[in-house]
Amino acid sequence: MLIDFFYTLRSAKLPVSVKEYLTLVEALKEGVVGPVSEDAWSVDDFYYLARTALVKDEKHYDKFDRAFAAYFKGVELIADFTKDIPLEWLRKNLELELSPEEKAKIEKMGWDELMDTLRKRFEEQKERHEGGSKMIGTGGTSPFGAYGFNPQGIRIGQDKSRNRSAVKVWDQRAYKDYDDSQELGTRNIKIALRRLRKFAREGAAEELDLDDTIRATAANAGWLDIKMVPERHNNVKVLLLMDVGGTMDEHIHRVEEMFSAAKAEFKHLEFYYFHNCVYDFMWKNNRRRFSEKFPTWDIIRKYNKDYKLIFVGDATMSPYEILQPGGSVEYNNEEAGVEWIQRLTNAFPKFVWINPEPQGVWQYRQSIAVIQQLMNQRMYPLTIKGLEEAMRLLVK
Repeated sequence: MLIDFFYTLRSAKLPVSVKEYLTLVEALKEGVVGPVSEDAWSVDDFYYLARTALVKDEKHYDKFDRAFAAYFKGVELIADFTKDIPLEWLRKNLELELSPEEKAKIEKMGWDELMDTLRKRFEEQKERHEGGSKMIGTGGTSPFGAYGFNPQGIRIGQDKSRNRSAVKVWDQRAYKDYDDSQELGTRNIKIALRRLRKFAREGAAEELDLDDTIRATAANAGWLDIKMVPERHNNVKVLLLMDVGGTMDEHIHRVEEMFSAAKAEFKHLEFYYFHNCVYDFMWKNNRRRFSEKFPTWDIIRKYNKDYKLIFVGDATMSPYEILQPGGSVEYNNEEAGVEWIQRLTNAFPKFVWINPEPQGVWQYRQSIAVIQQLMNQRMYPLTIKGLEEAMRLLVK
């Protein structure tokens, strides 16, 4: 079984060697993880042991997860985050599809009313509901549940976004890191980012200055007069903050291209992830985003104001996520996202927002208009022209 698993990982282009495979086999023989029965291991324990033994770089975690899931089909690796809500309530039997006219007739609740009503539903509901308009269920017009429609609700038990109208998401979701080894299909992104690079000569004089050597030798009647200068170093510092998960899944390939190009072009590059809007913490590894958090205040204090701040995100969310305390779809943030965006842009005067959404749809998204205002209209599309304009602004 393990040999086939090894070849599955190799097929997924993971750099797994025979030595690492033998380490895993030895660990199993020594009982590093105990069996749950006479001939079976705990899948969770085996997953973490295999990842520790076989994967040597965190950037490969996502590839490992996909290969592991493909090999052990149907096996749950992650805890059931909906355990407080009976799964029977969320079983998908039908998925509601309404006409634009029918959707327009459905009224949406305000933020306070939505939260108060959800609290009451938890107290009242005792059974599964399907196709309704009030209770937690599926396939209806209720603001609470899955596979239905409501212009402003709380999504519960649905695998991914359908209508982009949820103001909060009950389930904890697993996001993927952007792959910084993505091969670029074009050099144009690198060329666009290169407009930002500045070079400065630093350190000891150890590089030949050919032009000055020729000039000095000619002035010295032909006697060789060698001139040296310090090496040129890329002096630009970039702080890259990237939105991940949810609606950003549609833009993974293009953002990975930009991420790869940025890592190749900028020697001093620091990056962090956020979801939809920046709040009181960010993270570097999506699998451990709740256990290894980096407080936003610490990030602001850690980097000098000479860092160029680049947000990358589609800015597509409920306006509550930006303007309302507790508005995050994932947890109850004490301060609104607007406060943190303003703190970041005040700390780093050179800033831009790169948006992978087509520019033609920006005018139809209320949240994009809010972010544009907060960014002083410094939002650019993720196109070659957009990147060039953004880099030109950052070097002013």
